[in-house]
Amino acid sequence: MAGILDTVDQRTQLVGENRLEILMFRLAGRQLFAINVFKVQEVLQLPKLTLMPQRHPFVCGVVNLRGQTLPVIDLSQAIGMRPLVPGPDSTIIVTEYNRSVQAFLVGGVDRIVNMNWEAILPPPTSAGRQHYLTAISKVDDQLVEIIDVEKVLAEIVPYNAKVSREKLDDPVLERARGREVLLVDDSNVALSQLRDTLGQLGVKMHIASDGLKALNMLKAWADSGQVMTDKLLMIFTDAEMPEMDGYRLTTEIRNDPRLRKLYVVLHTSLSGSFNESMVKKVGCDNFLSKFQPDKLVDVVRERLMLDEVPA
Repeated sequence: MAGILDTVDQRTQLVGENRLEILMFRLAGRQLFAINVFKVQEVLQLPKLTLMPQRHPFVCGVVNLRGQTLPVIDLSQAIGMRPLVPGPDSTIIVTEYNRSVQAFLVGGVDRIVNMNWEAILPPPTSAGRQHYLTAISKVDDQLVEIIDVEKVLAEIVPYNAKVSREKLDDPVLERARGREVLLVDDSNVALSQLRDTLGQLGVKMHIASDGLKALNMLKAWADSGQVMTDKLLMIFTDAEMPEMDGYRLTTEIRNDPRLRKLYVVLHTSLSGSFNESMVKKVGCDNFLSKFQPDKLVDVVRERLMLDEVPA
């Protein structure tokens, strides 16, 4: 099981090609679920589990993994399915999201599949656990549901969108008021955080739920004759999204003479060490891990300061 993941270096070749690899697994039934392999550190048998008093109902306990204490989250219960019973033969998936590491208890790991983002579609609008999905796909005629892990984690530890008073008092940020920005993300949790934080700066926000919708929106504005650097202060885009990911979106922006000077920020829950190199590969202007309101404002300030630099 430990050999199911190869090195991240081999997977960086997917970036900019609108491709991804997903790790498929089961929870409390036969349904297949998945998460992006880039967020997975390892898959292993459940180590000794320690119970913690007053823990969240979704948290089974904690484990010690090479000197690091990690919470173990029952992913089945977290998305509204029946709880899993942890035991010595249980499997955990260790992941990194938004600079934090956690383990998810699962019913069993299936395999890794290399896919094109065009085959990853938004989930249908319905009740039930669809509320916890960012996308769906099919593998060998089996439906695969891709879990919105950001939403799961936000329900356990709510995110903070409040910007510190010290940041908001910066006179440079006054120049953001009334300016327009484009937010591109398939996670409602991430979009809410962006809206709540940027709303404190008085900016006008346009929303797109994936890279293809965002690109079509940008091209429509450009087709109408608008100067895009006057229209938009900046773009915040997630990395992984159905139909077109943030890397491909950035590549398409750089390849269109009308769009190429737009300021693009990769705003993602993927690990910083990976993205810092990938940002350069596809031509993003900046990179920011999610759920950091003060740093988000710092990035807006950096963009505003560029207006003072002579061309």
